[in-house]
Amino acid sequence: MFGGKGGLGKTTFSAAAGYWLAQQGHKVLVFSVDPQASLSDIFKQDLFGKGPIKIMDNLWAQEIDADHRVKAYQEEIRQKIRDMYGFKELPEEIESYIQAASAEPAMEESAIFDAVVDIVVTGDYDYYIYDLVPLGHALYYLSMATVYDAWIGKITALREQMREYDQVAAHLRKDSTMDEDAILDELLYIKDRIQSSSRILTDKEKTAFFFVLVPEDMIIVDTVKAAELFSKFKVPLSGYIVNRVLPADLEKQNIPEYLRHRLEMQGRYLAKIKETFGGQVLTQVPELERDVTGLPMISRVADYLCE
Repeated sequence: MFGGKGGLGKTTFSAAAGYWLAQQGHKVLVFSVDPQASLSDIFKQDLFGKGPIKIMDNLWAQEIDADHRVKAYQEEIRQKIRDMYGFKELPEEIESYIQAASAEPAMEESAIFDAVVDIVVTGDYDYYIYDLVPLGHALYYLSMATVYDAWIGKITALREQMREYDQVAAHLRKDSTMDEDAILDELLYIKDRIQSSSRILTDKEKTAFFFVLVPEDMIIVDTVKAAELFSKFKVPLSGYIVNRVLPADLEKQNIPEYLRHRLEMQGRYLAKIKETFGGQVLTQVPELERDVTGLPMISRVADYLCE
């Protein structure tokens, strides 16, 4: 996982890491839940909502379409209710409830979270590169595993208690015990999925989280705060990547005073980064002469990132 404030290079490094791993012969999926479609831009392909798209040998990329996911989620709920209770058509009040629930602001986040769980627990790839949304949203998504797990745990416990009261479901159809078991099985299935994904995302042997930052004072301060928050969710922090570093040898050249001041300021902030994060700073990636889009530029970043 690559995280940090918006616009610092998370997508660039996600693509570069995926490219480098694919070059080593590993089957890799780079994916994002960010609606701004940054992976589409960097790979120069329309990826949004199309599922995994092959970029090159061993490398696939995917951008999740939240709206499509919500609609698919609605239909999945409808079908499960039909199957559980033997309905050919859903009663109007149930359909109205599904429509109302889908309009809730949290529904989009829930659908995206469910999509991420699908991707992580399937295990079709050797490596998954998760291009996280900016810090605040990333913390929200990572915390959802804990919230959902607690909520599903309570609902499952209540459902188990309800099994003792057959009369509650007796009017649904003759075999009320089967109905109860189907509902409980579904809850246990959801709980297992959430716990499985949570275990993967917090397993230091399986997951690495990298913070991306640039040599600017506010970015350093925000990264320190974010690292403290991420640690509360047991995200395995593996190190920091400093992006957009101006080449030091510019000082030896005849450069404008403005650029010389920028280099001096950068030097102070690089020293602060070293003092703050120490050996956890893994590498520095230079400011490049143009935007990173297309495989040739991604390859250049991969060389800096993984050398």
